[in-house]
Amino acid sequence: MSSVRHEGGEAFVAADAMQRLATATFEKAGCSTAEAERIATRLSGANLRGHDSHGVIRIPRYVQWIVEGKQLPDQTITLESENEVMAIVDGNFGFGQTVGEQAVDLGIKKAKNHGIAVVGLKNAGHLGRIGDWAERAAAAGLVSIHMVNVRGSLIVAPFGGIDRRGSTSPFCAGIPLPGETPIILDMATSTVAEGKALVALRGGKPLPEGSLVTGDGELTADPRPLYGDEEPGAYPDPNKGPGALTTFGLHKGSGLNFLMEMMAGALTGSGTAGALGEDTRRFCNGMLSIYMDPATFHADDYFAAEVKSYVEFVKSSRPTEAGGEVLVPGEKEQHMMAKRTKSGLPLSEETWGDIVEAARAVGHSEAEIEALLGAKP
Repeated sequence: MSSVRHEGGEAFVAADAMQRLATATFEKAGCSTAEAERIATRLSGANLRGHDSHGVIRIPRYVQWIVEGKQLPDQTITLESENEVMAIVDGNFGFGQTVGEQAVDLGIKKAKNHGIAVVGLKNAGHLGRIGDWAERAAAAGLVSIHMVNVRGSLIVAPFGGIDRRGSTSPFCAGIPLPGETPIILDMATSTVAEGKALVALRGGKPLPEGSLVTGDGELTADPRPLYGDEEPGAYPDPNKGPGALTTFGLHKGSGLNFLMEMMAGALTGSGTAGALGEDTRRFCNGMLSIYMDPATFHADDYFAAEVKSYVEFVKSSRPTEAGGEVLVPGEKEQHMMAKRTKSGLPLSEETWGDIVEAARAVGHSEAEIEALLGAKP
């Protein structure tokens, strides 16, 4: 398969070609080779799993944030407080793919030594797909829970409200299964992630009805109220529109959204999304993570056996559609990865154009882009 093919109004890009182009783009933008590869792998990996909202569509925005100083290349976490089973660390506004990994590895080390650990990460750049961190913990044999907020990101309205008061505030949990793919629950507490609205705005998959509320209080599936009128040559900014994203599940999702602000924003010291009487706070992610070693809870294989037994029990439920399948968390992503590894990453032509333009903007020539892709973009 050619590394890039165009079909039905979409560009299908091979994951390895995308990783090469993204790596080279972030290197030119000021990241070390190791960090550029790390970011490119995690963004492409999000698309492979079907999480397009946290994938390569972020490349132009990340490059813009480097230029604006919102995310800083090659940062190292700073330890603020620590004991045997907990730590608070400052990400120093570094790329989430770097400082997030450092914070998670610290939590894994503590939990392996002491059975449990709690790590609060503050002032991190965009952490990307939070499922990456649950998968990393699961690979070390740990159960983990991750609660995230976005300081300075006022794009979500509370249930019953119109005005923006919060961020998409994701929740994630991971359960290891020895010798098998881990179970990963990874979700925004908004009806859709902001990146999904961006995907829809740039010609991708449309949004469910009621995903947004307009400035007049009307529910809609149109992403434009989130971004407002686009300025020529400017990348869409979700902070500029009159509307907002809604929370999923009415008051229940709104309650979870609020909880993420308390745990990931207030408790970690990273700060909540906003406050009355303040200008917009500097953008960053906060994340509170809990790591648990099943071996501390059970001396035998009870946990793994019980998890596998329950998975079988859940999947034995009759599907509502003929030929359908009941899935457990993370299973859909595994199916999507197998499909997209073969087909390539599907992107709207507009999104693909944005990514290529970002590579040009940091100084790559057409010939260099073609060489990186192995095919004409």
